[in-house]
Amino acid sequence: MARVDPIELSQALIRQPSVTPDSGDALDLLSAELMKLGFTCHKLVFEEEGTEPVPNLYARFGTSTPNLCFAGHTDVVPVGAVKNWSVDPFAAEIRDGSLYGRGASDMKSAIAAFVAAVSHFLESGSPKGSISFLITGDEEGPAVNGTKKVLDWMHENGETIDYCVVGEPTNPQEMGQMIKVGRRGSLHGMLVVHGVQGHVAYPHVAKNPIPDLVRILAELNKEPLDDGNDLFQPSNLEIVNVEVGNESHNVIPAEAHARFNVRFNNEYTPESLKDELTRRMDRAGVDYHIDWWVSGDSFLTKKGPLSDAVQSAVEEVTGKSPELSTTGGTSDARFIKDMCPVVEFGLVGATMHKIDEHVAVADITSLTRIYEKILARMLA
Repeated sequence: MARVDPIELSQALIRQPSVTPDSGDALDLLSAELMKLGFTCHKLVFEEEGTEPVPNLYARFGTSTPNLCFAGHTDVVPVGAVKNWSVDPFAAEIRDGSLYGRGASDMKSAIAAFVAAVSHFLESGSPKGSISFLITGDEEGPAVNGTKKVLDWMHENGETIDYCVVGEPTNPQEMGQMIKVGRRGSLHGMLVVHGVQGHVAYPHVAKNPIPDLVRILAELNKEPLDDGNDLFQPSNLEIVNVEVGNESHNVIPAEAHARFNVRFNNEYTPESLKDELTRRMDRAGVDYHIDWWVSGDSFLTKKGPLSDAVQSAVEEVTGKSPELSTTGGTSDARFIKDMCPVVEFGLVGATMHKIDEHVAVADITSLTRIYEKILARMLA
């Protein structure tokens, strides 16, 4: 069995321009590498009305328990203006000790590092359990036809995972700084206030919805939602859009719209948060309509074998004591936590989604060593 070079595989994956959703080329390349290592691979394509079909990959080595899963995504965000890049964003160029390209940080290099770690680990024999990969092509987009549906497929087909490491870029500035052991949830509110359209010179026969919308938004942000706790930063509500759609200078509009997002900690459930926000909006004393969308619940993985294995592996390789954090946005860990304990550890995320995204080649090598030690701690 040939060892996988994590740098070469990182470059090969980056050279597949898999902007969300991944059409399958990067996943096919990954599947081919895993089959060489003896994995059974399932390419799973899901779609819904109004969304594009998305290929996903579930691959497994072994049939016994525990099943240690690595989860991630091959899709990447758009590159933006190519002229602003100093390199071709899909050439995977190495310059001054760093690998450049869209997906270098988030998160194709982490996928390559885990594949390489598995190839190294299997040289010593079969694991005492199973190793699996859950890789989606739909994490950076709507996340409708990705990890959540793979988990449903697994349930229907009797596949379970016992522990999961998600390879998102968790380190702010240097390797070994941070492990994610939870995430805040995400609640979206789509707010509409209705009025009566009319001429601006005759306001008594019209009703302007804009002042009412402003009053509601002011009530939502009048006081903090909470102060956070030892494990989570405070919940925050951000108004992300206000829209009237009125291009006329002398017409009172018929309705006004706003959208907001709340990143909430474990002080709330989605339902208790909706109740609190409704209470605040009702204080404004105006008629409104609100639609809710929960894109992820808050969660915290309790200290146990998985977090201990990741923490000790990071400390051994980097010499640093990583912070156990719940900061940042959402990830697909929000779906996986319903099946098993899940933690996140990957590369440095300082340049993810940016122009000239890059990671240090040495960090990819370090991450491979960390993943190999996690495998040894969990399955040797």
